[in-house]
This record gives sequence, structure tokens and C-alpha cells, in this order.
Amino acid sequence: MIDIHTHILPGLDDGAADFNDTLDMARAACSEGITTIIATPHHANGTYTNLAIDVAKHTLTVNERLRAEGVPVTVAAGQEIRVHDDLLDAWNRKELLSLAGSRYVLLEMPSSRIPKGMEELVHELGILKLKPIIAHPERNAEVVQHPERLAELVEAGAFAQVTTHSLLGGFGRKIEQSAWTLLKKGCIHIVSSDAHHIERRGFRMGEAYAAVERTLGEQWKNYLLDNARAVLEDRPFGVGPAAAAASEGAVRRVLSYFFKR
Repeated sequence: MIDIHTHILPGLDDGAADFNDTLDMARAACSEGITTIIATPHHANGTYTNLAIDVAKHTLTVNERLRAEGVPVTVAAGQEIRVHDDLLDAWNRKELLSLAGSRYVLLEMPSSRIPKGMEELVHELGILKLKPIIAHPERNAEVVQHPERLAELVEAGAFAQVTTHSLLGGFGRKIEQSAWTLLKKGCIHIVSSDAHHIERRGFRMGEAYAAVERTLGEQWKNYLLDNARAVLEDRPFGVGPAAAAASEGAVRRVLSYFFKR
């Protein structure tokens, strides 16, 4: 498995406090079958500033230390970038990182609302050949109340990542319902842990994929697994089961119309 959203780098944000925490998280990830972790420390969220060059250096150091400890997991560099007015200029200043050197970038919206101009930002990033992935939209109050607004962002070119803990009820029943609703509607493209600490908020990736397979079927699980690998390999996402079903339904309606004539 590949986890595209974690806070495993030590001492950069509210995730791992030191290398011991990082080591514990890396070992826990290995025990779940996770082979690659993308480190995505918070950036530009009003509390933490983690510039691209610093994240890259920390990632290199962590990989060296994990190899020395014999932990068979690879950490790739990224950021969880809070949506802010200076974002596009910050990209041009090379202050921002994509995920593992791909064209995918992880964006965080405020928890209370969808920022004004979000659709325009998605469009502008597309012009730069970047593919924005919206982190944990199921925890955004406006999306919870109006899931169609996330669908509009997806239609504009965004993708979305749901958190394992949301699917498993770790943030409460309302967010759990939001997570599954968005997933079933085809608005979610990736499952990730947003892991911060093995006790406070671990990975739970295996549990989440098992829940997806149990609830929606193996096709959905494989779709989500493949999309996580697509980020690492910098290739397009596949066609989701929801979109495939909708397309098949449309074809059936057209055929039915003509055969009934």
C-alpha cells in the first residue's frame, strides 16, 4: 500500500515530535503492508511554515536513518498546502512541493468552508499542469452540508482524498456518513491515513480498505489502491466504479430508447 498523506517527518508540525515517533510510525506502517509513505507536513496554515527545500532535506535525512534502522519503508516528500492567496506565486517561487515529484499537489481547505475562488484556483493549477487533490473534504463543514459543492470542484478538475479514520468512524458519526456519501457519489479518488502518531492517530489503512471492500466491493478497493500508486508513478487516475456505472446506465437508457421505438 501507498499512503499519500502523513505527518511522519519529525519536529515539523503536529505530527511526529522526534525521530523516535517517526521510527514508531514507520514500523507501524510496515506492519500494515505500507511500502511508501509521502510525508506531507502542514504548510502555510497560519501555524506551520515548511518550505519545499526544508521538507526535502528532512525527507532525505529520515530515509537515511530508517535504512540504518533496517525499516523497509520509503518516505517521499510532499506538503499539505493550505489554500491561500499567495499559493500560485509560492509555486513559482519554488516554495511548494508536489507529491513525490509528481504533478499531484495536496491542498487543504479550512475546516469550516470552501474558500472563495477555489474553483478558479483548481483551473489555474490545471493550466500549470498540476493536479490538485483536496485533503479530507469529508471534514469540511460546507462540504458536509452541501456535498454537491465538492462535486463541482471535481468537475472543474480537482480530486479528493478521504481519511481512513473518517471511514472508520474515528471523527464521529456525521463525518463517517459524509465520507461514505462522497465516496459512493464518486467524489473521492484516494484513501489515505493523515497519520500523526501511532497512538493519537495511526494509519489504519488495512482496516479502511477492508471496510471499502466489505461495503462497496473489491472493484472499489482496487480502484482506490491503484490511484494511490498512480500518484507515485505520476500517471492519470482510473475511471471510478461510480462513473463507470453511470456511463453503463446511460448506454442502457439509450439502447432501451431505440429498441422500444
